[in-house]
Amino acid sequence: MAPMEDVTDIGFRLLCRQMGAAMVWSEFVSSDALIRMVNKSLLKLEVCDEERPVAIQIYGKDVDAMREAARIVVEQAHPDVLDINFGCPVKKVARKGAGAGMLQNVPGMIEITKAVVDAVPDTPVTVKTRLAWDEPHLLLPDGTPFIVDLAERLQDCGIAALTIHGRTRAQMYTGEADWTYIGQVKNNPRMHIPIIGNGDITSAEEARRAFDRYGVDAVMIGRATFGRPWIFHEIAHPEQPLTLDEKIDILKRQVTISIDRAAQNPANAAHGKSPELCGILHVRRHLAATPLFKGIPNYRETRIAMLRAEKKEEVFDLIEKTREILKCQI
Repeated sequence: MAPMEDVTDIGFRLLCRQMGAAMVWSEFVSSDALIRMVNKSLLKLEVCDEERPVAIQIYGKDVDAMREAARIVVEQAHPDVLDINFGCPVKKVARKGAGAGMLQNVPGMIEITKAVVDAVPDTPVTVKTRLAWDEPHLLLPDGTPFIVDLAERLQDCGIAALTIHGRTRAQMYTGEADWTYIGQVKNNPRMHIPIIGNGDITSAEEARRAFDRYGVDAVMIGRATFGRPWIFHEIAHPEQPLTLDEKIDILKRQVTISIDRAAQNPANAAHGKSPELCGILHVRRHLAATPLFKGIPNYRETRIAMLRAEKKEEVFDLIEKTREILKCQI
C-alpha cells in the first residue's frame, strides 16, 4: 500500500494488511516537524505489531533535519523500513524543494540519502521517487534515462529498495504512468536492489502484467484503494473472489475503524471534536469513491448524501439501502 497523506493512518493500514497487502506505508512525516517534536507529526509514528511489516516515510530538504528525523523515527516507531519521500508532487511540498522538488537537486538528494542510511544503520532505508521533474528532463544529454542513472546513484548510497512512480512531477497524477522506464531500471544489469513499481495499478490483471512485462519485484497501490481496500485480496487471491455482501461489510468495518481511531486521538478530545464526526470525515471520501455504488440509479444523490453524513447511523443506513438496491440488480 502506497504512502498517502491523510489516508494511510494506522487504522487504514491495518485494514489493508487484513485484506492481503504484503506491506504498508505510513503517511509522510515532515522532518522539520519531527525535530521540533510537533505532536501531530509524532502521532504519525504510531505503529502496532499487527500491521508489520510497515514503513515510516519522511520528507524534507535539509540534510541535518532528515538525519535527525530518521533517528527519531527509528527510536520511537521501530519501523521495519524507513522510507524517504523524493516523489510527492504537490506544490506546497515540491515548490519548497522537498518531495519531488529534490528531482531538481540530485546532489542534495544523494547527500540526504547517504546521511539517512548512515544515521540508522540497523534499519533498511528505501526511497520513493518519480521518473524526472518534467518531460524535457526524462533523458540525460547522452540519451540515458534520468531515472536509470538516478537509481544507480541511490543504490550506491546503500538503500535497500527503490519505488518508482511512473510519472514526472509535472504530470502530477494526470495521464498514464509510463512503466517502460520502470522496466529499464529493473532490467539494468547494474541494479541489484528490489524495484517497486507504482502508478495506475487498479486491478489484479494490471498487477500481473506489471510483474510479467516489467519484472518488478513488487507493485505499490495508492488511489485504487479508495473505497476498495479489498483490491489487495483480489491480487493476492484471485481464486477467492469476495461477495458483494463481504465487500459492503468491509466498508462498514472501515467506518467503524475510522471512528474508533478518532476516539483514540487525544487532539480531537483536546479541541472538543466529536470522534464520530472526525472518523466519518476521514473515511467518507472512500465511501464516495467506491466502485461498488457507481452502477446504482441516482448514484449522484447517494454520493452527495454520503459526503454530507455526520453520524455513523446515517452512513450505515445509506450503505444498507445501497446493499438492497445492488442485490435487486443481481
